[in-house]
Amino acid sequence: MTRKLGWLCLGTMGYPMAGHLARSGFDLRVYNRTRSVAEAWVSEYGGELASTPAEAVRGADCAFACTGNDQDLLGILLGPDGALPALKRGACFVDHTSTSARTARQLAEEATRRGIDFLDAPVSGGEAGAIEGALTIMVGGEEPVFARAEALLARYAKKVCWLGPSGAGQLTKMVNQICIAGLLQALAEGLHFARRAGLDAPRAIDVISQGAAQSWQMDHRARTMLDGRYDFGFAVDWMRKDLANTLEEARRTGATLPVTALVDRFYAALQDQGAGRLDTSSLLTLLETRP
Repeated sequence: MTRKLGWLCLGTMGYPMAGHLARSGFDLRVYNRTRSVAEAWVSEYGGELASTPAEAVRGADCAFACTGNDQDLLGILLGPDGALPALKRGACFVDHTSTSARTARQLAEEATRRGIDFLDAPVSGGEAGAIEGALTIMVGGEEPVFARAEALLARYAKKVCWLGPSGAGQLTKMVNQICIAGLLQALAEGLHFARRAGLDAPRAIDVISQGAAQSWQMDHRARTMLDGRYDFGFAVDWMRKDLANTLEEARRTGATLPVTALVDRFYAALQDQGAGRLDTSSLLTLLETRP
C-alpha cells in the first residue's frame, strides 16, 4: 500500500480525516488556505507543510481534498499552483467534497486526460463521524481505482461503498441529503406538535424512538432541538449548497422532489434570519417562532 499522500484543505472534516491517515503511519504533506490551521495540524500529527496545492501533492501516490464547494475545489485543483497538473501520472485523486455531479464528471475527464485516476467520494456522518473515524463514504469512478483506494478510505470510515461511474458518489450523496432534509422537517414538526399538545416531549420521543419512527436524526438531534441547541453539526449554509445541487440535478433528470424543494425554502428562511451557521436541525425554530 502507498505511504506517500497529499491532503488539501483541513476544515472541520478534513482535519480529523487526514489525522486518521497520519496516525495509521502514512506520510502526509498538507495544504490549507489558512496556513495557521495547517501548521497546527503538522504540530499535532507530524508530516510536512505545503505552501500551495501543487506542492502538497507533488510526488504523492494518492491525494485527497475535502473543501467547501465546486468553485473551491476547481480552484485548488485547476487554479494557479493547482494540484491536478502537479500530480504524477498513475496517481489517484480522491475528492471528499460534496459537489455537483457535473463537476465530478468534469474533473474525472480532466484527470484522465492527464493520466490520473479520480474518485468522487462525498461523505456522511458529520464532524463527529470524522473525529471518530466512522464516516460513510459514497464513491464514484472506475471500480479498479476504488479497489486500490478502499483501504485508505477505511482508515476514517465505517462504511465505504462503490456506487458506479464518475458522478455516482455525488448523486448518492444527494439521495442522502434528500432523506435527511425530509426527516429533519418531520422531526421538527413532531416536536412542535408534542409541545403544543401539552405532552412531555422528551418522554414522547423516548417511546416513539423505540418503534417505527426511529431514525438517526431522532436519536441524535431530538434532545438538542428540544433544548434549543444548534451551535454544532452540519450548517444550514452547507445543506442549502447541497440541496441546490440536488434540485439542479432533479431538473436535469426530470425527478420530482416537492418535499425537498419545500424544506429548501425553509432553510432559505433561516439564512434570511442570519442563522446560516446553525445546525440543520434548527428547522424547529421556524415553527416555534410562529404564533
